[in-house]
Amino acid sequence: MTEATGAGRVRRGRGRPSRRETAAAPATRDRILEAAREEFSERGYEKTSVRGIAKAAGVDSALVHHYFGTKEQVFEAAIEVAFAPALDAPEAFAAGPREAVGERLTRFVFGVWENPTTRTPLLAIVRSAVNNDTAAAVFRRLVAAQLLRRIVGQLDVPDPELRTELAASQLIGVAILRYVIKVEPLASVDLEQLVARVAPVVQGHLTNP
Repeated sequence: MTEATGAGRVRRGRGRPSRRETAAAPATRDRILEAAREEFSERGYEKTSVRGIAKAAGVDSALVHHYFGTKEQVFEAAIEVAFAPALDAPEAFAAGPREAVGERLTRFVFGVWENPTTRTPLLAIVRSAVNNDTAAAVFRRLVAAQLLRRIVGQLDVPDPELRTELAASQLIGVAILRYVIKVEPLASVDLEQLVARVAPVVQGHLTNP
């Protein structure tokens, strides 16, 4: 819906993005997602608003709703982008002998956390999920659908889903204590020592009788 202005121009109805805004869709969408990750990281899920995300991205809040919908949907979209490196885990899982799968998966997951580029958005995700039920539900849904089920499909063992979830809980729990809560001495222990301690436990969850 539009309405005429005094100068003969046509003004957009409230809540509709302009043609110029929608024409720059890919770049605008990426800018919104980047702003969303920063807002969720700094403020957490509860204190982040669509209006705040829009302001940080330099767009109208209607454009955020246009591309993503609700705040929960913005959060999920931001997670999918930030979580993308971890989705390579099933490939890392499959490459190599089965008796070393625990070490490969452990090294891969902690490698994602050790990398500053991927650690920052992951911190935003985990901090929001820990403090908010809605964010936690989105995080669980993504982990279950995009990561765990792909790993389960490669396990030829009894109770593959339970095994995979136990391995994931081991890795995520250690990651939260080391990188989010920063409990000492776990936060400062050498990465190789950490892998040597955790990998056998993950291996046991995945393949032991």
